[in-house]
Amino acid sequence: MVSVPERFGDGHRMLVTGGAGFVGSHLVDALLGRGCDVVAVDNLSTGWKDNLLHLADHPRFSLVEADVAMGLPEDPVLAARFDAVLHFACPASPVDFERLPVEILRVDSLGTFHCLDRALTDRARFLFASTSEVYGDPQVHPQSESYRGNVNPIGLRGAYDEAKRFSEAATMAYRRRYGLDTGIVRIFNTYGPRMRPDDGRAVPTFICQALRGEPLTVSGDGSQTRSICYIDDLVRGILAVLDSNLDQPVNCGTEHELSMRELAEIIVRLTGSKSEIGYVARPADDPNLRRPDLTRARTALGFEPTVGPEEGLRRTIGHFVRHLGIGN
Repeated sequence: MVSVPERFGDGHRMLVTGGAGFVGSHLVDALLGRGCDVVAVDNLSTGWKDNLLHLADHPRFSLVEADVAMGLPEDPVLAARFDAVLHFACPASPVDFERLPVEILRVDSLGTFHCLDRALTDRARFLFASTSEVYGDPQVHPQSESYRGNVNPIGLRGAYDEAKRFSEAATMAYRRRYGLDTGIVRIFNTYGPRMRPDDGRAVPTFICQALRGEPLTVSGDGSQTRSICYIDDLVRGILAVLDSNLDQPVNCGTEHELSMRELAEIIVRLTGSKSEIGYVARPADDPNLRRPDLTRARTALGFEPTVGPEEGLRRTIGHFVRHLGIGN
């Protein structure tokens, strides 16, 4: 079994943009658990301070409220050199694609350049959080990193899809031009505690509806699929990419592919809800199929997801009940 040696740990300084977000906050926790000093930068447009409340008195953690698209501010905690820059700042849910398209384009263009420049100055490893959305509505299934995608650049999802594709190109350009140590992780559909209940993604939407006894709103006929990955598995994959010397994009997710109707049915069962499943119009450019080819992650990193959908969904439902009071 391939194993990537831990490259970043005690004494290393890490910059995480988007550190108050769903994925970013879990990544912050994991890095602190390794003994790193972590500075999170977040403008809180979609991130929550609540995601980091448990770190309020942590001696190795700092939060800087700033928009990385405007550049990194003059702040004492940002002054010293970083060993790695992890660019995870970007609104990432379907409702954001329509609500914040310009902000998405700015953070994954100007923001990416600011982060790349800081990594270059610090001689740090740069890790970019890309997405399965670079594959668009794929005509190849499952999707390997060599697939170039089927994206509508002027559709409602275009701002997000193309912003991520641009940032991947910028990351590779800095590597080729300046020799910057870079990595790219393509994140597939992820779920777990700390998701925004109103972010428009299927898992939190269905859970909240089921807990409230409301009809679950499945788009179209519910036959479209997603491969849902629990947050703990994703973070392990991200850290493996960070520790590695891989420069090419790496898919990170799971092969647990479910139709949206199947997902809704599982959530109704796990919540014990009496909710019915209803159907609504399907959004434009909504992908029909989504499942990663994990060959590169397995062979180069030894990555293997371990949390199945039912266990992960139980944990996520528990979080929504205990911490958000939904369904009480």
